[in-house]
Amino acid sequence: MIAVRIYWGRVVAGGLAAEFLLFALVFPVRAAFGETAFLAAILVGSAAMPFLLALWVCRGGRPHAVLNGALVGGVAAAFYILLFTITAPGQSQPLLYQAAHVLKVLGGLSGGFAASRGRASPGGSAASAV
Repeated sequence: MIAVRIYWGRVVAGGLAAEFLLFALVFPVRAAFGETAFLAAILVGSAAMPFLLALWVCRGGRPHAVLNGALVGGVAAAFYILLFTITAPGQSQPLLYQAAHVLKVLGGLSGGFAASRGRASPGGSAASAV
């Protein structure tokens, strides 16, 4: 039996931080550039924030980085879904938000993959590969 190591503390902290940073990014974009830029920032930020936080969660060549990275995106998506359910009960989420949730998981997965690639380098970190 293969033991899978999930760093739950880091995963939850990374997922929540990714979602809070996304909020911090998109609302100033809306105020400065309008609704179209806001919607684009939601999509871009939904992939970028979990990617960056997954790099943090998986730093140092932690095992099972891809899984842990995907979970960062999953936590970010689950947090928003919970928040939306509480604040708008009975309403369905727009398709754009549903796509953003998929991008969160893919962004986290990509961050975990990037961190795992750094693990394979000499010295065991992404920085030493550069």
